[in-house]
Amino acid sequence: MVTVPPSPGVPMALRLHLPHRTKPSSDPAGDPHLGARVFAVQRAGAVLVALVLLVFGLLGFAGGLDYFSTEGERILGLSSNGLLSTISVVVALVLLAAAARSPRIVSTVMLVIGALFLLSALVNLAVLRTSFNLLAFEFENVVFSVVVGLLLLTLGAYGRISGHLPADSPYARVRPGDDEDVDLTSDLPSTPAEVEAERAMRAAEVAVVQHVATNDQRRRVAAMAHEHSRADRRRVWMSFDDARRLG
Repeated sequence: MVTVPPSPGVPMALRLHLPHRTKPSSDPAGDPHLGARVFAVQRAGAVLVALVLLVFGLLGFAGGLDYFSTEGERILGLSSNGLLSTISVVVALVLLAAAARSPRIVSTVMLVIGALFLLSALVNLAVLRTSFNLLAFEFENVVFSVVVGLLLLTLGAYGRISGHLPADSPYARVRPGDDEDVDLTSDLPSTPAEVEAERAMRAAEVAVVQHVATNDQRRRVAAMAHEHSRADRRRVWMSFDDARRLG
């Protein structure tokens, strides 16, 4: 689309609309399998993290850990107590439940839990070796929380936070202006009369820009300026021809 300044007597911008190029077939947005792969990766990531947390929590229960101990006991190389074991199992169940639901749910849950893991790492780092260390964290737990938090955030954002989402992505939304590119062939002229109208339209727009247009051309171009699609502008142009024949 090229925007040109209006001539005197035409109170609005004129636009010379050229045919749009279609997207090449190699464009990732045209991959029919990409949307399904996004969900598969997110679901697999959620299940994997959930299983690790579930095993960690269940081993803590099996060890009979003191619920509110600030010292903790070693489970899989990390410090834990009864409260941390309970939280681990609850988070694991939430991730598993989300993985069984829709793509948008599992993505949102992973983003939220990932952020909470990072927040937990910061808070518990500040209370290490104090009486406020209710989850019996050690430095290894802080590192684990950061790693898991970043992993969940990355997987939750995968295929969702992007400017070029595939058409079948569960997170793709129609944006204003996209409707003009959905079916590019619908705007193309399909009859000899429409082809002739296209030629006359372009000639009139050029004539207006060059200040050599006739009164009829200026009226038609001004009327077309109210329309946004190529087909609608052609329809307005041809309506003048229809009115002239009926008159």
